[in-house]
Amino acid sequence: MSIVYKCRHCGQEIGKLDNQIVDTSTLGFNQLSVKEKEEMIQYRDDGDIHVQTICESCEETLGQHPQYHELDFFIQ
Repeated sequence: MSIVYKCRHCGQEIGKLDNQIVDTSTLGFNQLSVKEKEEMIQYRDDGDIHVQTICESCEETLGQHPQYHELDFFIQ
């Protein structure tokens, strides 16, 4: 089982915890609303957990171009 963090905008893998058994509250999942969990966390059939987040590059771009927040995807 792995926990994989990927940028929701560019798809870059930000981090990965391999073969870790971690309490999800340690990762802060318990701080998310039900809707946020549905949007951000995907449980795969192989036991992996994929978490959509944002990388530093995309966060910087959004800071420079706030109108991009209106778009589902700003990288093409």
